[in-house]
Amino acid sequence: MTALDAVAGRRSVRAFLPTPVERGTVRRILDIAARAPSGSNIQPWKVYAVAGDERAALSAELLAAHEAGEPEVPEYPYYPESWREPYIGRRRAVGWALYGALGIGKGERERTARQHGRNWLFFGAPVGLFFAIDRDMGKGAWLDLGMFMQNVMIAARGFGLETCPQAAFCYRHAITARHIGLPETEIIASGMALGVADWSAPENNFQTGREPAESFARFIGF
Repeated sequence: MTALDAVAGRRSVRAFLPTPVERGTVRRILDIAARAPSGSNIQPWKVYAVAGDERAALSAELLAAHEAGEPEVPEYPYYPESWREPYIGRRRAVGWALYGALGIGKGERERTARQHGRNWLFFGAPVGLFFAIDRDMGKGAWLDLGMFMQNVMIAARGFGLETCPQAAFCYRHAITARHIGLPETEIIASGMALGVADWSAPENNFQTGREPAESFARFIGF
């Protein structure tokens, strides 16, 4: 797989096989991803990797909170307070595509909630990653963390693995923080599922669209 193939073929996988991923493989991916740039080379990223019984216990408590209808309170504002085009249209389009692939119709709240609950199971992936950052870091450090996360997703593909970044974990921050021993000085920016994709699952067989460069880039002086 070339670097171009790894980037172009990346997608958010929402169904995984139970195939275990060795600790050494996860560590190698993180070592490679750590070549990401950061302002003044401060390398502000922190990672908590969970697997086995620890992952199962975390998932069980998160899913129980979801099924009990406990409110989801975001630790930080990931999305805008009010939606507008073109962003609301893109968001709706991916939702319709995902639920359409699963045969979930509009208004089927129970099935929609059940699918949302699969977030807490890492969509069946054997490894969950949590990306954290010190609370006193500035916006630039968050950009650094995003570049590191992208490196993780691309590097994973070199090992035959796939990923799904999951902002959902920011909405149940307290439970996750307790399970992974997160200090109060740190904040979880995102979770991520890591494992071998189940390509037979319908939710893995639709591709989200992307706008062409001409729609978002200005070419000056060419």
